[in-house]
Amino acid sequence: MSRRASIAFFAACLVAAAVPLLPAAPAPAAASGFPGWPADFEGRPLRPLPLSALEARFADNFPGRVGRFSDGEREIILRWVTHETRRLHPAADCFKASGYELTPGPIEIDAHGVRWGRFLARRGGTSISVRERLHDGDGQSFTDVSAWYWAAFRGRSRGPWWAITVASRAH
Repeated sequence: MSRRASIAFFAACLVAAAVPLLPAAPAPAAASGFPGWPADFEGRPLRPLPLSALEARFADNFPGRVGRFSDGEREIILRWVTHETRRLHPAADCFKASGYELTPGPIEIDAHGVRWGRFLARRGGTSISVRERLHDGDGQSFTDVSAWYWAAFRGRSRGPWWAITVASRAH
């Protein structure tokens, strides 16, 4: 590699390393504008569940709100997100960290035409079907947290956003 190409490559690396350090637009206060948790999800009433100690610690520094619910058959995690953040990560990361083996699934399109990312999590004799999506108030939705992050970071999707994760026993 020539000296000029090496310098250009080094400069590009410096710029790429600095991008995450650029100041983001000021985030709205987490409490400001929160519409409250929905009473139902997909036609089923939601019952609030307490956050685990780990989830509560995570929620303390989260830019928005985190809620955990059950509809009697499934566990639903709702996250209301006020601005783009690396603190919002795919559910797959949590399952992997808990020792589950993951099998990615195809994108699911539900009865309302809504797209969901999917995977199957297995550990021991337990199999859990997980689906997740994010959406903004303008109708944009994302099945992938990384795609959401970059769209939000670049201003192509405006918050607040809802991140929804649904976990149920696989049959």
